[in-house]
Amino acid sequence: MQRKAYVPGTAALLVALLAGCSSGSADSGTTDDANPGEAGTATAVAQPGKYRTLPEPCGAVGHSTLDTLLPGIKQIADPDQREAAYAGDATLTYDTDRKVGCRWKVESTDATDHLLVDFERVVSYDNAVSDDSQAQTIFATKETAADLPEPTASATASDTESNSASASGSASASDSATPSATPSSSSSASASDSTSASPTASASPTGLEPRTLSGLGDEAFLDDALSSSGSTAQQRTVTVVFRTSNVIVTIEYEEQPATVGVVPDSQKMQDRARKLAAQLADSLNG
Repeated sequence: MQRKAYVPGTAALLVALLAGCSSGSADSGTTDDANPGEAGTATAVAQPGKYRTLPEPCGAVGHSTLDTLLPGIKQIADPDQREAAYAGDATLTYDTDRKVGCRWKVESTDATDHLLVDFERVVSYDNAVSDDSQAQTIFATKETAADLPEPTASATASDTESNSASASGSASASDSATPSATPSSSSSASASDSTSASPTASASPTGLEPRTLSGLGDEAFLDDALSSSGSTAQQRTVTVVFRTSNVIVTIEYEEQPATVGVVPDSQKMQDRARKLAAQLADSLNG
């Protein structure tokens, strides 16, 4: 049988084709491994908040402060019951690192008083949003929900005077009957105390309207609401909310007189709630 002749040019062509395929594969691998634009870049992470824990809420308010806000507590004759009243009741929470609170309720011959203190530590789960920024957003939502009226000149002046009184620790200034009263004698404090249970006390005293507050945390506001249940006595609720870094503190102070027609004193209740707020702000910063 006659064999076919071997052609050298065919072998050379095969070698050239194989070399080209190998070169293309290497180039393709280099292109696939490259990630232009990503090398050397880093994602900026927002800063965490100042606070990583929260205080024990029922221990955050001292006995002397509770004596002032809940006058009936000293009228409790039984020592065990009185101690239980001081201890308060912790609010239900599922994460004590994020939210805690405590309630007190005390009845006296003149009125029933309620106090709630709530601490909320805000944590942002968005790397682009800091804890403080998230807390600002939540605080703004609370302030919007309070539907505060537009500030007036009298309210601004009252807030400024009250802040000065708190800073100086003047008891007579905080107990004065009106924002413009001169806190120079103990008789002014007595006059204020006497109006606490007065049926003629104003429901919305000038300068005591719901408003934003200065000098308390990073931002704060106060709400004051008077409700009536028909034949029962009117109940006043004073709420102070303030934010310091990524912690939001809410204080709700309620009083319902035992006598129908008696109106709780707005000035006194606001002063007491704001003093407590200042104490809590100091303890957080201390």
